[in-house]
This record gives sequence, structure tokens and C-alpha cells, in this order.
Amino acid sequence: MKAKNVIVASTMAATITIGGTLLGGKSAPASAAASLPAAVQAAAGAAASAATAAAAATPERKKDDFLEALGKSSDEEIDVALYQGKTLADIAEESGRSPQAVIDLQVAELTRQLKERLAGGMLPPDVCEAQIRELPEIVARSVYGR
Repeated sequence: MKAKNVIVASTMAATITIGGTLLGGKSAPASAAASLPAAVQAAAGAAASAATAAAAATPERKKDDFLEALGKSSDEEIDVALYQGKTLADIAEESGRSPQAVIDLQVAELTRQLKERLAGGMLPPDVCEAQIRELPEIVARSVYGR
């Protein structure tokens, strides 16, 4: 896999993973947000700006599915745990959930997005299929923090 493809897929996975808070209009607890390094805050702001158009198209149910897969009730809980250095797998396991459910959810969403890009003519079929085949491995590495 080309490095560019890895970066694109990883960015998409990360955006879906932590984008719920940014796209949902909710913010992390003041104490957690204030203690984030400036670089993290800047990256979060950039991600929010880049994804503003997608916010309107993101159904609330997808965010609920993500929270459910992690066994959490709010984005803030996930934000704090991630900032504390926990992986999505750690968060799921602490809640008695399977990290595989998180992987499956993210792979399904990224696959849907790739197919939309294919249908819109923004992605050639061979590239789309190659990226779809690579998604499970890339997302699993992201969920487990590898």
C-alpha cells in the first residue's frame, strides 16, 4: 500500500473516531479541553473546519452506534479517555465491549464513504477496491493504537 493511501485512510478513520464531538457541536469538558496541548487543539480545529460540510450529512444514529460500541454515554467520556492515552480498544474492553465491534462499525462507515466517492467519480474503481480491502487492517491498527 502506498504511504499516501495509508495516510488518507488513517485520517478518515481518525476523523470518524474522534469527529463525533467535533461534528456534533459538543465540546469536551472544560478541564479536559483546557489541558490539551495547543497542537492538539489546532489539529482538532482544522479537522472541524474540514468536516463542516459532512456534519449536516452525518446521521445522529451513527454517533449513537459508535458510543454504544464503546460502551459510553457521551463523547466527552471518550475524549477524556483518549486524552489519558487509552486506545479505543481499551475503552471498549473497560466497558465490557468487543473492540471488533468498533472496528466493524468504522470499516462499514469508511466503506460507505469510499463507495460514495466511487459513485461520484472522485475515485477510480481499482483504487476504491484496493482501499476497501485494506480498511480492516488499517482500522484495527488504529483501534488498538499500533
